[in-house]
Amino acid sequence: MRDWFHESGNYIHALDVAAEDLCARLGLGGPDNEARLLRALEERHQCRVSPSESDRTMLRRYDAAGRQLSINAALPLPSRAFQIANQLMQFELGGDMATIMAEAQLGDPVADQLLLLGLANYAAGGLLMPYGLFRQSARSLRHDIDPLARQFGVSFEQACHRLSTLQRPGQRGIPFFFCRVDMAGNITKRHSATRLQFARFGGACPLWGVHEAVAIPDRIIVQLAEMPDGMRYVSMARGLVKPSGSYARAPRRYAVVLGCEIEHAGNFIYADGLRLTDEAAATPIGMSCRLCPREGCDQRAFPPLDRPIHIERDHRGIVPYGIG
Repeated sequence: MRDWFHESGNYIHALDVAAEDLCARLGLGGPDNEARLLRALEERHQCRVSPSESDRTMLRRYDAAGRQLSINAALPLPSRAFQIANQLMQFELGGDMATIMAEAQLGDPVADQLLLLGLANYAAGGLLMPYGLFRQSARSLRHDIDPLARQFGVSFEQACHRLSTLQRPGQRGIPFFFCRVDMAGNITKRHSATRLQFARFGGACPLWGVHEAVAIPDRIIVQLAEMPDGMRYVSMARGLVKPSGSYARAPRRYAVVLGCEIEHAGNFIYADGLRLTDEAAATPIGMSCRLCPREGCDQRAFPPLDRPIHIERDHRGIVPYGIG
């Protein structure tokens, strides 16, 4: 499913245009999204929404027989609105999603259901953050996430994710990469419209600033980084905490990162203050240790897969082997 979205450029034109049109008709795209979404569900689809305290692990549950949508009562407002928007878009664009799934030909029932979930999430993002207005606002704010998220009544993560989808032909936004990393360093969500690609398996480079962000919630970590091919990227990472709604359950802690190639730094507010022209200022990073060719990296956890290693009995460095 991730490969399908990547090959689609993380932009689904039919859903995006339809979501933008529906947003205009419903008057969405602001802090009062939830009330308008609730009214649209009830008036257009006879579906009522109620908060639920019975299952803290559930975000959203729809009872088709009773036309009842239950939403986890512990969710913050932006997350609540997103789950309601998801259900509304399944009602409104279910036929379009079915057509896309049939054309995708994934050939696996589980993959088909994952794709449907991804399409509904994509459409919900397009509904709450309509393409044209969101792109214009992002550019005027130089992609400053906090005021952008407030303007559209969405979360920090939702705004970052939406920025990575602005690839409409003739109206492209900055090509960003975006990913989410958990406390163990696992990449749980990823997309790149840049030349930077994420490792499909294992953790990310330990020198990447996103790992520091996980440990320090709500602090913005900015970084100028250089990949082994010489390409430089400016990135912003922020640690986030999603409350569990109960003392008995630990909150979810993770970080999101958004970045672009250095040529777009002038339109990315987080690049301000970085020494972009200083050759020594960039942190040398890689895709992952298994795929990184760099020699002499003190943070290397594993040898590269495509090169031999050698060990000297009478010499020991921080990394216990050399790369041949």
